[in-house]
Amino acid sequence: MTVLITGATAGIGAACARRFALHGARLVLVGRRAHRLDTLAHELGKLVPIHTLELDIRNRSAVQQELAELPAEFATLDVLVNNAGIALGLEPAQRSDLDDWVATVETNIMGLLYCTHAILPGMVARNKGHIINLGSVAGSYPYPGGHVYCGTKAFVHQFSLAMRADLLGTKVHVTSIEPGKVQSELAQVRFKGNAARAAAVYADTEPMTPDDIADVIHWCVTRPAHANINSIELMPVDQAFNPLAVHRARI
Repeated sequence: MTVLITGATAGIGAACARRFALHGARLVLVGRRAHRLDTLAHELGKLVPIHTLELDIRNRSAVQQELAELPAEFATLDVLVNNAGIALGLEPAQRSDLDDWVATVETNIMGLLYCTHAILPGMVARNKGHIINLGSVAGSYPYPGGHVYCGTKAFVHQFSLAMRADLLGTKVHVTSIEPGKVQSELAQVRFKGNAARAAAVYADTEPMTPDDIADVIHWCVTRPAHANINSIELMPVDQAFNPLAVHRARI
């Protein structure tokens, strides 16, 4: 099995790399931080063949070129894990930075599309493959300040289901993985390095770990070939649903 993982340098991506390596998969690791890619490749290269790509998935032409020119040993991709994603800011929509909105859409939607478009035709031609898209419970349950991030994850869910409809009659699988609170670098990115605000997200709770999500992803990929897991939504037991908010004006 050959697995390409985007956003492989931290969090769920790195956990997926370790999980698949333990089970003998060849890995194509994609990320923007070369030093982290090198460190991960050094660690996992003792177990399996590794190819790294220092690549910003928002760069359409670079994605197309790099994925078209993979070394022969890694060119036949069995699994694509579209993991790379960001969340920026938690201000109300009316006070948000437009650049944050654009960066979120370019990463969570356009980057996912560029990678999928480059890899899916080969899977269809071979009549074999599995695309894992990282969504979020935010795609189903909005929250204040979520606006664009929630929208991008709703896109991931619906795009995954619609792609499965297109792939009917093939042996290509598509799964949307939709976690709740996972302790990772996402909070630090969202708050632009503010460690105190990031830590507050997880304070006095037991969130899921990247390893938890990697375990679920590996399970989906290793189901019998005749079964497709459409989507999985999972949360820590410390997280649940709130009643709808109601604003009561004082008269």
